[in-house]
Amino acid sequence: MPRARRSSRPRRAPGAGRDPRIAAVRAFNRFYTARVGALGDGLLDSQHSLAEVRVLYELAHRDGPAASEITAALGLDRGYLSRILRRLERAGLVARRRSTDDARRSVLRLTGKGRSAFAELDARADDEIAALLAGLAPADRDRLVGATRTIHRLLAPREPGGAAATLRGPRPGELGWVVHRHGALYAAEYGWDERFEGLVAGVVASFAARRDPARERCWIAERDGEPVGSVFLVAKTATVAQLRLLLVEPSARGLGIGARLVDECTAFARAAGYRSIVLWTNDVLHAARRIYQAAGYRLVDEAPHQLFGEGLVGQTWELSL
Repeated sequence: MPRARRSSRPRRAPGAGRDPRIAAVRAFNRFYTARVGALGDGLLDSQHSLAEVRVLYELAHRDGPAASEITAALGLDRGYLSRILRRLERAGLVARRRSTDDARRSVLRLTGKGRSAFAELDARADDEIAALLAGLAPADRDRLVGATRTIHRLLAPREPGGAAATLRGPRPGELGWVVHRHGALYAAEYGWDERFEGLVAGVVASFAARRDPARERCWIAERDGEPVGSVFLVAKTATVAQLRLLLVEPSARGLGIGARLVDECTAFARAAGYRSIVLWTNDVLHAARRIYQAAGYRLVDEAPHQLFGEGLVGQTWELSL
């Protein structure tokens, strides 16, 4: 009797050798689906499954869509969606009709009964989330909502260009965000140590304590309700301004935000009566250097240093106004 072939893939204990990031995301998925009751036979104490409720949602928010649009929006198998639609039609919640633009095409709509059913489900969903938020302190509610927005932004398909960024002054807490993001990003991307974060903290602290509003300013770039970039312009002398702490989050790079922040500094410096702007950067920051060159800055000095890492070369750039 021939022996069964063994799989060439080695067995491992559940979770053994798994990337901890993968484990963390999977653990969150298990927790959240259980927390919102997505695993039960009926969602929101109804007779409908999660998939059925999502189909009702799409129909309530679209004007006569074809089944193919729902398939694309929800990433469902066509056969699975067909079975869902048949169940909803038998329940009297969904109806089909011929498209007025193309007789070969059927479009879907909610019936009056379907609209009433969806309105009740939608209200229950609001009530469940309201109850979930009510159990948290106000600051924790803001953290939770911010975290959900971050997940959505990072995982949603990116459209070319995406939402435009807004440049504005810093809100309470965002000067601390500037310090945190500089420390975290430059450690992750270049291996710079805590001395760099300390340098940034000193710049920010000096700005907050002694800023002259007529001659010094900070801009925060905001996109989709979240800060994604920063830059500071401060006085070096009576006639020379200094550009500092230009940063753009990885999720917002390639959209021209860095160039816009630098341009804002230039326009403000001219209006404030400065004759030139200087900045200090490092030669490994290639993207930032390209922005400075495109804005008309020229390299005037460079020297090696070990202020927050080994083998670094600092550079001074200048723009005449």
